[in-house]
Amino acid sequence: MKLDILAIAVHPDDAELGCAGTLLMEKLQNKKTGVIDLTRGELGTRGSAALRAKESAAAAIIMQLDVRENLGMADGFFKNDEDHQRLLIKAIRKYQPEIVLANALDDRHPDHGRAGHLIKDACFLSGLRKIETLDDNDKLQAHWRPKYIFHYIQDRYYEPDFVYDISSVFEKKLEAVKAYSSQFHSEEYANEEPQTYISTPGFLNSIIGRHAMFGKMIGTPYAEGFITEKMIGINSFDAFIQKDT
Repeated sequence: MKLDILAIAVHPDDAELGCAGTLLMEKLQNKKTGVIDLTRGELGTRGSAALRAKESAAAAIIMQLDVRENLGMADGFFKNDEDHQRLLIKAIRKYQPEIVLANALDDRHPDHGRAGHLIKDACFLSGLRKIETLDDNDKLQAHWRPKYIFHYIQDRYYEPDFVYDISSVFEKKLEAVKAYSSQFHSEEYANEEPQTYISTPGFLNSIIGRHAMFGKMIGTPYAEGFITEKMIGINSFDAFIQKDT
């Protein structure tokens, strides 16, 4: 299946936190959307890889994804090397996305930055015809390079290059995030596992506050922010969202 928008995330729940609203908004425009998780998040302090798989499947339904796939890389130990690049190149060529939404290039969690660079490099290499990969039927894949790679902002704050108004789907985004009851604050997930940086009520409040701040920048209630290394061009001033002055 060819996708319009593909979010690639190192951990199940990264896409929900960083760009679920954008995926939901694009779905309203009848775009084909998907998520590829690089790892199963098996090193997470709370829950398990099996539980995370169930949670990510539930979140995929909430986000109305056309595709969700997990590449099974080793959480914490994957590398930005040829083997991992080729695995991701195969997935990129499989879905041929026009736009890739990727992990931040630098962040508090080292997996995020390493994944951000892996995704960036794999997207470029995927466009080189002399790099050969085979699909699941052992047929040669066509080369493919996404037109844009946008990095969603994660834990560390960065001034966004642009923000995407997600006000109309913000509650649905939060629903997708909260599908990970083992990871984030939840009254339903009762266990003796330790609290973590992201499992406190304050973490979710910070996510809401971050999106409210990005929304304020353009005069809307909520927005998601993105970083781009590629210059963005327009062909109409109608592309701009009007901000009250």
